[in-house]
Amino acid sequence: MSDSPEERLKALRFLRNVQVRHLDQTDRWIADEEQRAAEQARRRPPPPPPDWALERGKRALPVLVHTTLCWNSFFMQAITREQAIEALTRGGVPPCARCEPDKALGVLD
Repeated sequence: MSDSPEERLKALRFLRNVQVRHLDQTDRWIADEEQRAAEQARRRPPPPPPDWALERGKRALPVLVHTTLCWNSFFMQAITREQAIEALTRGGVPPCARCEPDKALGVLD
């Protein structure tokens, strides 16, 4: 068996063609999985709105703690229950007088 440069080039070109076909198939599998994941994401219900929010004022300083009853997402940052309690107790951030998050959280003075 002779390993001439022409035969080696022919074999290498064949190998490349096989690898390109495998790569094309892998790309199709990836695209199919991405499409399935996107469809599943569209079917999932949106996450519930957060229960607590921190209103920010000038220079992004905290101004008030709110419940979901009265918050405007433009000026507010969603926070966890623990963060709301921390802001009201140790952070010195006052509660909103309208929605009264301090009562809802049970941190009345």
